[in-house]
Amino acid sequence: MSMQTGRRVGVAFVGMGGAVATTAIAGIEMIKTGSNRLDGLPLAGVSVQGMTDYKDLVFGGWDLNSDDLASAATGHGVLTKQDIENGAQVLKGITPWPAVGSAKFCKNIEGGNRIVAKDHRETVSIIANDLKRFRQESNLDEVVVINLASTERWPDLTAAVLNSTEAFEKGLDTDDESISPAMLYAYAAIKSGVPYGNFTPSVAADIPALLNLAKEMGVPVAGKDGKTGQTMMKTVLAPAFKARALHVDGWFSTNILGNRDGLALNDPSSLQSKINTKGTVLDSILGYPVEDHLVHIHYYRPRGDDKEAWDNIDVTGFMGQRMQIKVNFLCKDSILAAPLVIEIARVLDLAKQRGDGGAQEQLSSFFKAPMVKNGAGPEHDFGKQQKMLLDWLGAN
Repeated sequence: MSMQTGRRVGVAFVGMGGAVATTAIAGIEMIKTGSNRLDGLPLAGVSVQGMTDYKDLVFGGWDLNSDDLASAATGHGVLTKQDIENGAQVLKGITPWPAVGSAKFCKNIEGGNRIVAKDHRETVSIIANDLKRFRQESNLDEVVVINLASTERWPDLTAAVLNSTEAFEKGLDTDDESISPAMLYAYAAIKSGVPYGNFTPSVAADIPALLNLAKEMGVPVAGKDGKTGQTMMKTVLAPAFKARALHVDGWFSTNILGNRDGLALNDPSSLQSKINTKGTVLDSILGYPVEDHLVHIHYYRPRGDDKEAWDNIDVTGFMGQRMQIKVNFLCKDSILAAPLVIEIARVLDLAKQRGDGGAQEQLSSFFKAPMVKNGAGPEHDFGKQQKMLLDWLGAN
């Protein structure tokens, strides 16, 4: 366990009624009541001065669906009725704050619990007020924002409004269409001095306009796209193939999932955002392009949150002999993601305490497309990423 600090840290989720957020909240509430173990929490056994204890986390957030979290969680089917009764009853009393919705950026996700604002500028001030109110009403020492909303389409990264803070500020005033909901949350958090983590493939705090603002204001930011299942396995296996000089000729990956994330990815433009973040990992680790690296994601409703990932890897070894490796990972998407989200929040809070602003590269092991400080390419090798995190923590 981490050292007791008694600091109360609020975690404000964008997409609070989703499967990952409801699972994270239920899991922590069950730890508070003693009905959940610490399995799956990567930093549970790490002792670091100043890191907030799991029991000192408090939750709030936004969602387009106004259902209380117990109803939302029941609908996702990740938690059993027993889980909700057995320590997670608090979910029944939590309802999300109105959220920012945009059919332009995310087609398949609808909801009536929307922020009503005349323009981007007013939307940002409503989000900032939500954070302020959360801090005061819950008597918090710090707040962290984590984006768990559905995947947005990929924006035009060359748009001037995304490339300088000054242009972005003007874009807020003119209601510029290049600015997405994810960017509005990230901007409101950074301007409020609140650390921001992006667990989705959507473009947010990684645009130059916001990354520069975060550096300037000394606010920690991290992302993007949580590395939970198939890509995590890639970043473990690829370094081993490299170390054994097995040449990867092709890597065929396919996924089926039936949760709300899968539904959002059923829209081709949102799917492209996800594939963009999954695709660059192998070439970076192996040091050569894998020409036949194919990634497919299919929405298959009967599976719900039970995701299945298949990988077929074709390699060439000594004397040109060809071999194959098959990996079949049957996993619960939210059960893998929820503990990572909790750890990201705790590390972002610690970074803020340490005065470490801007991109938090030490969190790379949690992301498919990690943000970096110096403009160089990210490290994708899981072992190296893990060492980076433990070194930064100064863990005992």
